[in-house]
Amino acid sequence: MTGWNMRAVVLHGKESAVLEDVPIRSAGSGEVRIRVERALTCGTDVKVFRRGHHARMITPPAVFGHEFAGVIEEVGPKVTNWHVGDRVVAANSAPCNRCYYCQLGREELCEDLQFFNGAFAEQAIVPARIVEKNMLLVDKCTPLECAAMSEPLACVVRGLEVAPLEAGATVVVLGLGPIGLMFVRLSVLAGCSVIAVGRRQTRLRLAEEFGALQTVDVDEHTDVLSQVRALTKGYGADMVIEAVGSPQAWTLAIDMVRKGGIVNLFGGCSSGSTITVDTTRLHYDEITLRASFHHTPRSFRRALQLIRSGDINASSFISTHISLTEVPATLQGLANGELDIIKACVVV
Repeated sequence: MTGWNMRAVVLHGKESAVLEDVPIRSAGSGEVRIRVERALTCGTDVKVFRRGHHARMITPPAVFGHEFAGVIEEVGPKVTNWHVGDRVVAANSAPCNRCYYCQLGREELCEDLQFFNGAFAEQAIVPARIVEKNMLLVDKCTPLECAAMSEPLACVVRGLEVAPLEAGATVVVLGLGPIGLMFVRLSVLAGCSVIAVGRRQTRLRLAEEFGALQTVDVDEHTDVLSQVRALTKGYGADMVIEAVGSPQAWTLAIDMVRKGGIVNLFGGCSSGSTITVDTTRLHYDEITLRASFHHTPRSFRRALQLIRSGDINASSFISTHISLTEVPATLQGLANGELDIIKACVVV
């Protein structure tokens, strides 16, 4: 395939993503080359676009994007379980299964976690480790654009493994981006009463469609904490799931939980940021703080199963369909807050 190019969106730095012709090589040992059919935008993509890099996931210049599904066009040497024509979805990482944390069963904390970026392109070479550990077959009844949502949903599944839900519990989900809305749906499926807290009517309505019993619009209420307290008879929620990713939201989430409750600090904050916690409340109210990062091969498989079964209606999260050409402008619009898009599906 020497000399063959493809179109791809390349991240060059802070708020700089450009559609370019880039070379594509043949699949190496253990690798597969996939024709990307569908890719999805992600909140992490927008954060990386704003910052221009990610210390662990991508170093510019590099092909951007990490949520995708497609069809295998080439299998490299030593690939035995996959075939040309297979419809597949690949995660954006795979653990080593050798390090200290992998041996503890904490693959998300792997000391040699291998990441992949390259979804916003016509073709993608999937690394051998991801092919082996974190690439799944997509049945013909599951649309590829729905399967592409397996990676972010896997993070949510992992988040609820860290802080399990109990049927009948009152759960506040703080933040109604794609991740927050996934938490709403999974909390409802677990038999919980959900209070969805966020902004923008489109997202509040979608939270209701997913089963939230009550919603709080943060743009309409100056005292969101009082609203949540009123909806929980003054006690606070049994569990609060923070899905914003800011120190202010972390602090608010802790304030919203009842005595003996659990706070799931899911949203990642900027490096170096801090919060102050009232130690008296933490200790004497017996509040449990939990956090989770990323996903595991187990949660990735569970996520695809949820999509395949219809328990998660992945198409409900897709606000619009765009072409590769439109990706840079869409990322800029999302970064500026100009677009009310939950997820844009890139039709490659």
